[in-house]
Amino acid sequence: MVPTLQNQHPDTAPASRDGAAIHLYDLSLQQLTDLLREWGEPAFRARQLYRHLYVHKLDRAADMTDFSKALRARLEQETTCSALRTVKRQEGDQGMTRKILWSLPDGSPVETVLMIYPDRATVCVSSQSGCPMKCVFCATGKLGFLHDLTAGQMIEQVMWAERELHTLRETQPDAPLPTGITNIVFMGMGEPFNNYDAWWTAVERMHDPDGYNQGARNFTVSTVGLVPGILRLADESLPVNLAISLHAADDELRTNMMPVNKRYPIADLIAATRTYTEKTRRRVSFEYVLLLEQNDAPEQARQLADLLRPDDQPPLLCHVNLIPWNPVPGTPLSRSNRQRVLAFQEVLRERGIACTVRVERGVDIAAACGQLAGG
Repeated sequence: MVPTLQNQHPDTAPASRDGAAIHLYDLSLQQLTDLLREWGEPAFRARQLYRHLYVHKLDRAADMTDFSKALRARLEQETTCSALRTVKRQEGDQGMTRKILWSLPDGSPVETVLMIYPDRATVCVSSQSGCPMKCVFCATGKLGFLHDLTAGQMIEQVMWAERELHTLRETQPDAPLPTGITNIVFMGMGEPFNNYDAWWTAVERMHDPDGYNQGARNFTVSTVGLVPGILRLADESLPVNLAISLHAADDELRTNMMPVNKRYPIADLIAATRTYTEKTRRRVSFEYVLLLEQNDAPEQARQLADLLRPDDQPPLLCHVNLIPWNPVPGTPLSRSNRQRVLAFQEVLRERGIACTVRVERGVDIAAACGQLAGG
């Protein structure tokens, strides 16, 4: 059975569990205020701590030198910015793509990818350990569902990326590099809409103008097509970008590739997408992984075009992102060759559908789309 949206209400969760150190990224400003008040500290100390975490991007109390030694010592003893344990770090693309493998306390894997360009830096964040969606072309799906991540564990991944980029800028001061993370995409392990409350809490906190201050349009969330999540996002206050994994334009093929299609078939998905675009006036991206002789024929491109630009309705406000499939061990699939990819793209363009082929990054370190599997 495909899970539906979960309501974890992370902002009202206890600050700590089982005597473990309090994860500061899991606490809102109000929760930080309550914590420090319990410690006998004034409210403005919480605002200082909040700025240290999200503006100065500090992760060690020892570096918060405007605090007393006693407060720094207590923060060091009773709190942490590291709920995720580093297992392995890898670099690819001449150091411009970086992947980190973390583990949760029980050893379950979490992976994060940082992609650096001269004018931008994108961090690909995981929202779950493993994934329950079981898409046949995705390595993460082979792990199954292991854990939901908290909002703080998602934020921690972004802060890791910020510090990686800062270190790179210090070691290569003359290189053309962005000054900070410009794009946050929830396209790592897991289905964000299956952990909606924690994901949205992370977005709201990182958007906060008094803190990390990331623009709403610099967030992108990717879903396999959970209709309740799409409809819920349509009513949210922040205009984050939506990407939908489609990968086929007919139900039989899509169900074979993506079991979620049994619960939310294409007609329901397209109807929800149309509701979303009509409410928000925002363009949706459809992700389409190309598999050799599976979903990459010209007639399948025409079928996709008919779906997105039907004769009896206005065309969907959308863009198609074609993704050459990245190898996943133990999967009897092959990637489309360049000729078939370009032919597929040309059919869509002839029908007036905006369409690009995704630039590949991180294949050499298994950090590309669909490859995250805790290795």
